[in-house]
Amino acid sequence: MLETIQQLEAIAKRLEPLPENRAEWNKEVQKYADNFLDDFNKHTTFVVSKDLGKPLLDFPIPENGKPIGEVLACLKENVDTPNLNPASGGHFGYIPGGGVFTTALGDYLAAVTNRYAGIFFACPGGVRMENLLLRWMCTMVGYPSNALGNLTSGGSIANLSAITTARDAKGIKARDVEKCVIYMTQQLHHCVQKSLRIAGMKECIIRYIPMDETFKMIPSHLKDQIKADQTSGLLPFMVFASAGTTDTGAIDPLAEIGEIANASDIWFHVDAAYGGFFMLSDSLKKAFKGVELSDSLAIDPHKGLFLSYGIGAILIKNTEALYETHHYTANYMQDAFTLDEDPSPADLSPELTKHFRGLRMWLSLQLMGVAPFRAALEEKVLLCNYFYEEVQKLGFTVGPVPDLSIAIFRYVPAHGDANAFNHQIVERLKEDGRVFLSSTTIEDTYWIRFAVLSFRTHLKEVQLALAILKELV
Repeated sequence: MLETIQQLEAIAKRLEPLPENRAEWNKEVQKYADNFLDDFNKHTTFVVSKDLGKPLLDFPIPENGKPIGEVLACLKENVDTPNLNPASGGHFGYIPGGGVFTTALGDYLAAVTNRYAGIFFACPGGVRMENLLLRWMCTMVGYPSNALGNLTSGGSIANLSAITTARDAKGIKARDVEKCVIYMTQQLHHCVQKSLRIAGMKECIIRYIPMDETFKMIPSHLKDQIKADQTSGLLPFMVFASAGTTDTGAIDPLAEIGEIANASDIWFHVDAAYGGFFMLSDSLKKAFKGVELSDSLAIDPHKGLFLSYGIGAILIKNTEALYETHHYTANYMQDAFTLDEDPSPADLSPELTKHFRGLRMWLSLQLMGVAPFRAALEEKVLLCNYFYEEVQKLGFTVGPVPDLSIAIFRYVPAHGDANAFNHQIVERLKEDGRVFLSSTTIEDTYWIRFAVLSFRTHLKEVQLALAILKELV
């Protein structure tokens, strides 16, 4: 047995590379990253691909490993080149993600050290770091000092956590679900309906409150609907508002909605996954008046703070309610509860084992400070306003004046189907590849979306988009 153990040990020790192996891999990976940032990342935003990465399937998992050059070549050809390049400054589709370089440094250190920041006992400094970031965001949105939350993988899990916390805080039982009423607009992100289903509330009643011509909820209709539901013996449970919708970037009238929800003792949740960090700017924060009235708020640092994908946040005023929903104990964890000076993420989240995702955010803010993030957000709003004005000069029809950094527009030709014409514009943009814009359909009308949120997007990229649109029409 000892001989077998020693033989296996010799093979297993490959998992701890020698210094010279680490040096080679670090050198090649750094070279690849630098090439991506300095060279091929800048040339195209969308590359039409015929094989769609299928050659990756002919690159089998080996028994004894391959040279790093071969591995990185496969990565470049099949993953980092085809289709959409979200790291490009020409990415104007969907909600552009971030990818600031310091994110990679934070994630690298988090992965190398492999600290478990799920419970205070295991990594008190890591827990303090993540809670510090959450309290910083709570202060930004106007929540009290005892509010907290959790760093999540994104807005979907953040909204799910808010729903389950609200359900338990309001004492909703399974027998009550069919009488529960939830209020939102058709513009609310679809992850909320998905989260309701996952949370066991698929059978609840959803009221879609009418919107005005700028695609914002009309508070008077919300108030009337709540009153009617109360009179009918139903259970008005939760009101959702958007602070930056995905389609148009609209901010619902948060103050009026919050006052109505609070007056009826209804949980008020704000989805600010896209728009929340614009509150870092004093000049933009006034558009979010009333957000402090909410009971919970979803916000994504991998959107408005330009970090790489995989970090969102749920902020909740009532930390005790968040704890009551998510806290569980286990016998094998009894040693871990000897210390608890700061709430553990595992007690405030569905996750137990988790990535130490707070380090990417903390390191980025410490190394660069808040100022460049704030400036970039203000720049994106001005770039969107510039585009909104200039695209009209090209003959395009536009939607509402942008609240933040999303504008919708379309071209109405003299003859033919306008929806089909605009769809063709989007397809031609993909073929060109220098910029990428996505589309949406609102009330059977096809709109092209211009969403500027990439930290790499500046005036040059916006003017290029306008020049290409001019050529196409």
